[in-house]
Amino acid sequence: MTKVDEPHGTYPIYNTPSQSLEGFPFDIISTTTTFCVANELLCRIRNKVPQSMARSALDIEIALISFITSRWKVFHHVTELFILVPALLGLKGNLDMCLASRLSTQSNLGNMSSTREIIHMIVGNIALVQVQATVAAFIVSLFAMGVGAAMNGRFLFDHAMLLTASSMFTATSSCFVLDFVLVAVILLSNKFKMNPDNLATPLAASIGDVVSISLLSFIASLLFEHLDTHLWITFVVVTCYFILLPFWVFLVFRNKYTRPVLTTGWVPVLSALFISGLGGLVLDKAVEVFKGFVVFQPIINGIGGNLVSVQASKISTMLHQSSIIGIIPPHAKIFEMPWKALFKGVPYAKTARILILMSIPGQVLFIFVADYIHMSESTIGAPFVLSYMLVSLIQVMLLLYIAHIIIHAMWKWKIDPDNSAIPYLTALGDLLGSSLLALAFLFLQSIGHSYGETVEEFGAAVATTMSFSPVDIDLSKNFAPQLA
Repeated sequence: MTKVDEPHGTYPIYNTPSQSLEGFPFDIISTTTTFCVANELLCRIRNKVPQSMARSALDIEIALISFITSRWKVFHHVTELFILVPALLGLKGNLDMCLASRLSTQSNLGNMSSTREIIHMIVGNIALVQVQATVAAFIVSLFAMGVGAAMNGRFLFDHAMLLTASSMFTATSSCFVLDFVLVAVILLSNKFKMNPDNLATPLAASIGDVVSISLLSFIASLLFEHLDTHLWITFVVVTCYFILLPFWVFLVFRNKYTRPVLTTGWVPVLSALFISGLGGLVLDKAVEVFKGFVVFQPIINGIGGNLVSVQASKISTMLHQSSIIGIIPPHAKIFEMPWKALFKGVPYAKTARILILMSIPGQVLFIFVADYIHMSESTIGAPFVLSYMLVSLIQVMLLLYIAHIIIHAMWKWKIDPDNSAIPYLTALGDLLGSSLLALAFLFLQSIGHSYGETVEEFGAAVATTMSFSPVDIDLSKNFAPQLA
C-alpha cells in the first residue's frame, strides 16, 4: 500500500489495478463486482426464505455499503463521518418508524376510512418528519463536529460545513422519498386487511438505512471533491433547508394529527441521537482495531432494531385498542419478570418468543453471506459464530424486555409510545449491538481467533512457500540422479 499527498491530507492508495484510475473517489471495479455478487446472492435469499426474514437481508447490503464506503477517500479525510453514520441512520430510522407506527395504529383503529382524513394524516406526518429531520440532522452534525474536534485535537471549518450539508441532505431527502413508500405500504395493508405493524415498521428500519448510507456517501464524496474550490455550495445547501423549515412548520401546526407531536416529540428523538452518538464512538474506535467490524456491526444493529420495532409497534397498538392512555390494562404491568415478558405470561410474550427464535437462523444466515461476499470465501468458524450469536441473543432479549418496560411506563405517564418509544429502543439497540459486538471481537482476539486472521496466515504461508529461488525449482538438478 502506498500513500498519496492531496490537498486535504494523505490518503492511502491500495495497489490494485482498479484503484489506479485517477479522478474517481472510490474503487469502481471492486465496488461494481461486490454489488453484482451481492445482488445475485440476495435475490436468491429473498426468493427462498420467509418475507419477515428476507427483509433483514437488507442489513447485509448495509454492511456491504458500510465496508465499501469506509474505503472512499472522503471517509479517510473526514473521519467524523464514522461518528455521523450511526447517529444519522438512527435518526432516519426513528423518524420513519415513528411515522409508520403512528399510521399503523390509525389503520388498526379503523380511522383510515375517509379519503380526506387519509390525505390529512399523510400531509401532516410527512411535514412533521421534514421538520424533525432538518433540525435533528443539524444537531447530529454539530455533535459529530464536537466529538471529532475533541478526539482529533483540531477543528476544520470546511469539514464542518461538509458534515452539516451532507447530514441535512441525507436526512431530509431520504425521509421525503421513503415516507411515500411507507404510506403506500400502509394503505395497501389496510385495503387487503393485513396488519401494517408487520410490514411498515421493519421496512422503514431496513430500506431507510440502505438509502441513507448510500446518499450520505454519495453527497459527501461529491462535496469533498470540490471542497477547495466550491465551498459555497455547502452554504447554499444548508441555507435552502433552513428557508424551507418555516413552510413545513406551518403545515404541521395546521394539522390536528401532528400538532401535539411537534411540541412533545423532540425529547425522544434528540435523546436517541446522543445515545446513537455513543454507538458511533464505539464504531469509530472499533474500526481502527478490529478487522471486519464494519461488516457485521450494521447486521447486528439492523436486525435487533427491526425486531424490537415490530414488538414496540404491536404493544402500542394493543394498548390503544384495549385501554385508555394513562391506564395500564389488567393483563399487564410495567415491571414483569423477564420470563413472562419474553416467553410466556403476557399477551405480547408470544410475539417476543417468535422474534427471538427468528433471529437465530436469520443472524447465522446473514453473517455467513456477508462474510462470503466480503472475503470471497467462507472464513468464519465455530468460535466466531458462537460468540456472535451469544451477543446478538443478549442484545435482542435485552431490547425486547426494555421495550416492555418503556412502553408500559410511557402509557402510564400519558405519553404516546407511537411517538416516543421506538427512538429510544433503536438507539439503545445501536449502542448495545456495537458494544457487545466489540466485546465479541475482543474475546476472539484474546483466544487467537480474530476475524480474518486465518485467511491472512494462510496467505502468508502460501507466499512463503512459493518464494523459491531458481536453484530450488530446477528439477533437472534436484532429480537428475534419481532419474538416471
